[in-house]
Amino acid sequence: MKNAIVIIIGLLMTLHLNAQKYFTRTGITQFEASEKAFEPVEAINKSTTAIFDANTGQVAAQVFIAAFQFDNALMQEHFNENYMDSHQYPKAIFKGELKDFSKNKLTSDSSFDLDGTLTIKGIEKEIHTKVYLKEENNRLYVTTNFLVKPEDFDISIPSIVRDKIAKQIQISIAYELIEKK
Repeated sequence: MKNAIVIIIGLLMTLHLNAQKYFTRTGITQFEASEKAFEPVEAINKSTTAIFDANTGQVAAQVFIAAFQFDNALMQEHFNENYMDSHQYPKAIFKGELKDFSKNKLTSDSSFDLDGTLTIKGIEKEIHTKVYLKEENNRLYVTTNFLVKPEDFDISIPSIVRDKIAKQIQISIAYELIEKK
């Protein structure tokens, strides 16, 4: 009986040691939606939560919409109240997988294909992009860029400002993930 308990405890410890998960609560998510001739339409969110399972390549991220900061307070108010309905849809969620990921493949400039689903305002959209990863001091540095269209997420742009906002929004991500112990 003692041997069985020791074996079970050993297996549980091994499973825990092999579960390489990385996370952040301070990931940076930015977007840029400007047309060049007009005032910049851009914001930054420095409190994205993300988790990455290095064993499976699975990734998940959550961004609180109201945490996006604009230089222009009125623009921020319009973003939350008129476009994103952040009181009703407080967060955007991404769930996906890095294709063919292996920690053994990490170099100073590794890249992997990322396939997943972005959910904004309750609407899901498939995202396919390339992610750049670098491991340094038991941390993973993750960067990527991709484009989304407002209409894909039922975001209506009034005709009075339609020419000032890009047809495709550039999303940029920079996360520093630490190993979860």
